[in-house]
Amino acid sequence: MLRNLADWLAHIEQLHPHAMEPGLERVRIVAHRLGLLPVFAPLITVAGTNGKGSCLALMEHLARGQGRRTGVFTSPHLFRFNERIRVDGADVSDETLVDALATIDAARGEISLTYFEFATLAALLVFARAEVDLVLLEVGLGGRLDAVNIADPDVAVITSVGLDHTEWLGDDRDTIGLEKLGIARPGRPLVYGETDMPASIATRVAEQDIPLWRAGERFGVDAGGLYWWQQGQARFAPVETAVLGRDNLATAAQALVLAGVETTLEALGEAAGLQWPGRAQYIERDGVAWYLDVGHNEEALTRFRRALPTAPRGQTRVVAAMRVDKPARRALYGFVPEVDHWYLAGLPGYRGAGPEALRSILPEPVQAELFPDPVDAVEAAQAAAAPGDRVLVLGSFVTVAAALEVLRETP
Repeated sequence: MLRNLADWLAHIEQLHPHAMEPGLERVRIVAHRLGLLPVFAPLITVAGTNGKGSCLALMEHLARGQGRRTGVFTSPHLFRFNERIRVDGADVSDETLVDALATIDAARGEISLTYFEFATLAALLVFARAEVDLVLLEVGLGGRLDAVNIADPDVAVITSVGLDHTEWLGDDRDTIGLEKLGIARPGRPLVYGETDMPASIATRVAEQDIPLWRAGERFGVDAGGLYWWQQGQARFAPVETAVLGRDNLATAAQALVLAGVETTLEALGEAAGLQWPGRAQYIERDGVAWYLDVGHNEEALTRFRRALPTAPRGQTRVVAAMRVDKPARRALYGFVPEVDHWYLAGLPGYRGAGPEALRSILPEPVQAELFPDPVDAVEAAQAAAAPGDRVLVLGSFVTVAAALEVLRETP
């Protein structure tokens, strides 16, 4: 008997023979049975190699500041599944999720759904029942064949295109870009958040009559701030820094305007200070500066490294743990010159890289300790760090979650 959310999550995890099965036919059939399509409120769908979570957090913050009741679906989560589905800024309750999952399970009949497909349908069902007036969906993998793509967005966003999940999406930016472009629809705006856009996207949007809003043109950032297009004219906000990235903030503002949610200079200035768990997150403990980031590829961690303040007066320590399918060498090498000590950990599951694998890619000589799991590595770094040191925690959601757990227990 399925009595609580933990039971239901275990149930949906074992229902489908594969963790991922790209394709939309099965999940679309169930969505129609539940009356979830078309989505009843304005919808923005966000794809991208990096920056999706930050962009969604900023859009949610800005939209709520304008009085919108938002429904946000993201993945993965740090601690609880509930984090994936938020209504008006709050994680939904266990009871709400159990009811949604039970409804979906009854409606699917003999159709097999993956864990992520269940989650996507649960989000759409919760949002419909809550009568939100703006829906924000994050693509889990790629775009074209991702479950969220059953819904036609009013505005599609691609934050960036980099080399990640190449075993599923392709091994070059042009190919990966087309997979992400699959969320766009003819006649509806596409917001592209990088100035460096794959040529394949430019060609395809012209062929399919997709209105393109490209960073560096009608919206973007410059030395003095960020700019966007609103009410038929260019607007400018003198935002010199933003915790979640000025480019993500400009992208979020432009996407919202195209979906009918305008913003103000004051709101953008306030949003620049928004922090989000695991995204260049800063925590101070006993004179030690901790910086945490869930980035797990070269582009994300290069961005994280460049956003860090100047080197501290003390030592720099790094806690790292990554999945076996991530480009660990390229992701970590940039940190080597400025790191005094490494704390390398293993991750659970068949995709978790052991600490020995990470140690083997770092050059000699480096000071490194190996640990079976991230909690042990974080605790060791915490015990060794002295006031004036900084500790960087990176490589995966699991790694950052471990650090947050340890630091949360520290007075």
